[in-house]
Amino acid sequence: MKDGQIIDHLFRHQYGKMVSILTRIFGLSNLEIIEDAVQDTFVNASLKWRTKLPENPEAWLTKAAKNRVVDLLRKIKADQNRITHFNNGPSSLLLNDLFLDHEIEDSQLRMIFIACHPTLNPKDQIGFALKTIAGFSTREISSALLLKEETIKKSLIRARKAIKENDLSFEFPEKQYIPQRIERVLEVLYLIFNEGFHSGKKEMLIRKELCGEAIRLCKMILKKEMFRTSSGYALFALMCFHSARLESKVNDQNEIVDLKNQDRSKWYQPLINLGNDAMIKSTSENKINTYHFEAAIAAEHLKAKSFEETNWEKILHLYQSLSELRKIPINQLNIAIVLIQLKNYPEAYIQLMEINPKKLEQRAYLYHASMAEYYKVTKDKKKAIEAIDKALELVKNEAEKNYLTKKKANIISGEPV
Repeated sequence: MKDGQIIDHLFRHQYGKMVSILTRIFGLSNLEIIEDAVQDTFVNASLKWRTKLPENPEAWLTKAAKNRVVDLLRKIKADQNRITHFNNGPSSLLLNDLFLDHEIEDSQLRMIFIACHPTLNPKDQIGFALKTIAGFSTREISSALLLKEETIKKSLIRARKAIKENDLSFEFPEKQYIPQRIERVLEVLYLIFNEGFHSGKKEMLIRKELCGEAIRLCKMILKKEMFRTSSGYALFALMCFHSARLESKVNDQNEIVDLKNQDRSKWYQPLINLGNDAMIKSTSENKINTYHFEAAIAAEHLKAKSFEETNWEKILHLYQSLSELRKIPINQLNIAIVLIQLKNYPEAYIQLMEINPKKLEQRAYLYHASMAEYYKVTKDKKKAIEAIDKALELVKNEAEKNYLTKKKANIISGEPV
């Protein structure tokens, strides 16, 4: 792993931890200062590590975060006695305790629930959580939520303002409020994972560190009995199933390998087993939600020994059930894609025509790529090329652009993709 990749990896794993710990020490009213300080720590690391990496980068960052505690105290104009106590007195033991693994987890869980506090506007909660827990930039949040960057910036400002104005404390929700809050928490983890599994970044399609971080946070929630739900287990299963295929999604040249051509021997069985176990636990309650259906769809793909042996009829039924629960354009698009696999072209066309691609925001290119596939299989080469050209205009990711370029060449030549 290159130095820059190490820093990026550590940023994803450590940012949320540091922000959470420091917030527990200084309070939510100082969140903006805390985020700036943690950002400074990583900038400092990227400069100092240019020539030589420390033997233990995570320990270096932890020590730097502890040192920033004193800096923060000065920034918020704390008195000298308080600084001395944190450095030398009994309080220093408390400070060190906060950096123990179980306390780090506790702090992060608190932060997750604060991000999903009902005082915050529901439209602001997820973006704020992605920023504070996973260190997403405004651009990454806009990609994950399919919103403009300026909208995200305003949303983050509103969230911080609401926290200050309502004087929120850094605590877990009371028992009666947990079910409502946990669903929002899971939605945040779902988005973090999705940004890793299908990144909105221009230069990379898969961001394994985000997938790993989402799985870690979900596992952390499931460890707490008071936070366990069937939805949580279903989401964990979904993440495991998708992660099992990560090694086969791109080749050594960073080229996309579609599901049809993936080397299924690379699919990681231990993760599949972990996902199967979570799916069993997810059925302990008589509640089914979108994560159950998405996980079941992913499981069907994993069961198939080859692309040709995929049970498309069952997958269609699962997608239709999912769409009944949550009728959004991406689910409808997936139904159309499955109908194409089933060679039910008239129904696929009806589904495609009902979709407004603009509602897919940054993912609108997927709609036009699907239209290209429809026109290709129905032997309308001219319209297929027009659709793939539209997809190429809209796609930002380089690997996807290269994939679509090859697809266009195959449409022109008449060769199968």
